[in-house]
Amino acid sequence: MKIALVHDWLTGMRGGEKVLEVFCELFPHAHLYTLLHNKGSVSYTIENMDIRTSFVQSLPLIKNKYRHYLPVFPKAIERFDLREYDLVLSSSHCVAKGVITGSDTLHICYCFTPMRYIWDLYDQYFDKKRSNLFTRWAVSLVLDYLRKWDVASSKRVDKFIAISKYIADRIKKTYGRESDIIFPPVDSAYFKPTPSNGDFYLMVSPLAPNKRVDIAIKTFNKINLPLKIIGSGQEEKRLGKMAGKDITLMGWQPDEIVREHYLNCKALIFPGVEDFGIVPLEAQACGKPVIAYGKGGALETIISLDRDKLRIKSENGQSNNATGLFFYEQTPESLADAVHHFEEVKDVFDKQQIRKNAESFDRVIFKDKIKNYIEQKYSEFKNKSKNEAS
Repeated sequence: MKIALVHDWLTGMRGGEKVLEVFCELFPHAHLYTLLHNKGSVSYTIENMDIRTSFVQSLPLIKNKYRHYLPVFPKAIERFDLREYDLVLSSSHCVAKGVITGSDTLHICYCFTPMRYIWDLYDQYFDKKRSNLFTRWAVSLVLDYLRKWDVASSKRVDKFIAISKYIADRIKKTYGRESDIIFPPVDSAYFKPTPSNGDFYLMVSPLAPNKRVDIAIKTFNKINLPLKIIGSGQEEKRLGKMAGKDITLMGWQPDEIVREHYLNCKALIFPGVEDFGIVPLEAQACGKPVIAYGKGGALETIISLDRDKLRIKSENGQSNNATGLFFYEQTPESLADAVHHFEEVKDVFDKQQIRKNAESFDRVIFKDKIKNYIEQKYSEFKNKSKNEAS
């Protein structure tokens, strides 16, 4: 079976690339198509693939300014000729799902989200704080085209896999398509608890508008508790100016440093609306609770402590399986209230129970589910083709 993998771009190891890494392990001889590849930016497993890039790779300033070329991405992804492949497996949050395949090719899309820049998060990415007048004007000219292309190209996909129920609902709303759900993986063999004594809170996140790092910074500026932020991105300069004396922006860090900070933090702070969220599961795999905004994928990966459960435990000694706390207004005041509440109840969290929740999303489980899903759908696809031909 001849297989092609398609991924939007290869510029760093984030959650999507950790999913792609599993795909590369399953299909090491596949060809990997992507808009652009910053060499050395992803894991050895991915770098070792036969990587094929688009004309976007040769555009000016592409290494750091690739998002500015969003209007040409549809044409770039459509230039790939994938008619010779039996299976195309795309992992998409932008345009990867829009590749054109042959009639004898099964196209399965592992969808992180419909293109957020042009739908529900358009105002966040292109507001006055983050883009100049020319950029906003230029994007407005192509917005209608991009939205129409995004919906039309979704029809090229034979089977959608959503990363969460939250995203399955968005796929249905945006594309009118049903999808199956397979949760992304957490490497619980790598992220595991050890004794720790840290006194800081932690964020691990790209510094992008939708991650709402600004809410965390405003909160910890007010409550005078230490916060460390690991990550880089287009918001780095703006957020650095906001950060007070109790906040440390550490930039991008390798996995071993991220793991060390998971192990030594009090809790992970997670103020954005996430499509799923591998980072909260990595923290939980290390036995650390998560203080998260109670919306989106976090509702599917975090078991929130509530006051009734806390009262029950104190009265009858029952075990507590909570893995974090939710706050329900996306404001510094609401987050501050959750952090203060956590400081009062932090001793009730059970490290092993927190890890147990993360283990249900383990990388091995994900790998088996994806492999079995693809084998089943490919078999059904071939049988259907035989029946139609006879």
